[in-house]
Amino acid sequence: MANCVKCGGSIIPGAKFCFKCGTGVQQPTVLKPCPNCFSGISDEMVFCPWCGKLHEHVQEAKKKDVDVPETIPNLIVVGGGKFFMGIGEFSHSVELSSFKMSVAPVTQNQYEFVMGTNPSKFLGGDLPVESVNFCAAIRYCNALSKMMNLVPCYTIGSSSDFSNVEDTSPIWKRLVCDFSANGYRLPTEAEWEYAARGGKKKSTSLYSGSDDINEVAWYGENSMIKTHDVCEKKPNALGLYDMCGNVAEWVFDDYAEYEKKPQLNPCGPCNMSGVHVKRGGSWLDDAEQCNVFFRSSSPQGGKSSNLGFRICSSLPPVEE
Repeated sequence: MANCVKCGGSIIPGAKFCFKCGTGVQQPTVLKPCPNCFSGISDEMVFCPWCGKLHEHVQEAKKKDVDVPETIPNLIVVGGGKFFMGIGEFSHSVELSSFKMSVAPVTQNQYEFVMGTNPSKFLGGDLPVESVNFCAAIRYCNALSKMMNLVPCYTIGSSSDFSNVEDTSPIWKRLVCDFSANGYRLPTEAEWEYAARGGKKKSTSLYSGSDDINEVAWYGENSMIKTHDVCEKKPNALGLYDMCGNVAEWVFDDYAEYEKKPQLNPCGPCNMSGVHVKRGGSWLDDAEQCNVFFRSSSPQGGKSSNLGFRICSSLPPVEE
């Protein structure tokens, strides 16, 4: 039996005050084990004071209270125009229509909200999703399009559902992008470079937004060997973040040498090689690999902790 904290008298079980002195009875705190470290925690606690894990009732509340701006990528308009793509002997004239591009790489919160899974090595809701191959990025684009009641850009034959198509299947060679659809897609390589260089603003910076890589990018010299939350560095002239560094980004094009003749809205060669272009460099790369001109490639099934993606959408001519 408990005793009154003031007079020491015995307290009848269940009583709300001491019958001897009238002092209110403080009910004992009910503790239950933390599911992570098994230390005692109460419902009033937001975090376990021992291991720092969010209390399960807070986690459940966060699941139910979905914040749409955090789970759907924010896209901004990139006005079309002409520019010289590439550098030196590889430079060639390209003209692009206006399009929309996400302000940052797709985050883990955004990817998991749509796909229900998170393949990343470095875990954190505002970290860029990584360890996604080209096929997974395409699936995400179509799934998000359907979620938002938009027309998917990607089809194989008559189907826009690739959930049961193995990443190694030769059927991916039949993948087609409808650039007139209003759904989401990967940027083309030309769109990526145009946006990274500031679009109509025609920045001459070596990196997207600055000649000082440390202002705009997480790369091998400053990343501490990991990804970082998106939008922590300085944006470029268009308001786009992490175009250089953090994670390299898939684009739609198959990898091949540039065609040096003038081009209108190019989307890469149709050699169906299964090897696609990556742009921007990452937390693992040196400065040269993070500039706005550098190109690399990976097989469509390739994935690593320094490779993610951002999304685009086409604009009807009346919206340009």
